[in-house]
Amino acid sequence: MSCLFCKIIAGDIPASKVYEDDQMIAFNDITPQAPMHVLVVPKRHLATLNELSAAEDGLVGAMVRRAAAIAKERGVDGPGYRTVFNCNAQAGQSVFHIHLHVLGGRAMAWPPG
Repeated sequence: MSCLFCKIIAGDIPASKVYEDDQMIAFNDITPQAPMHVLVVPKRHLATLNELSAAEDGLVGAMVRRAAAIAKERGVDGPGYRTVFNCNAQAGQSVFHIHLHVLGGRAMAWPPG
């Protein structure tokens, strides 16, 4: 197993966990880009969004709902937060296991990147 997130899910690499259930894990990003920067990661390995099928619609929906719950728990739901899926290297994906970034606690610029 060479995937960083698979190693975190397996418990081989420690992470600052925020949430975990049978489908996903959420943890604080080790290089935060905002005061709150959490990654929501499915336990099933899917390298990029391009691998998703209709079978994963429920999983992705659950990830987005979890992101909203984390934002509320952290008190950034009112002022605002950003959720981001990056797909492939040119979009900024550096770990090839899909994950949802949840960022908040500061004003976000547009366009990003």
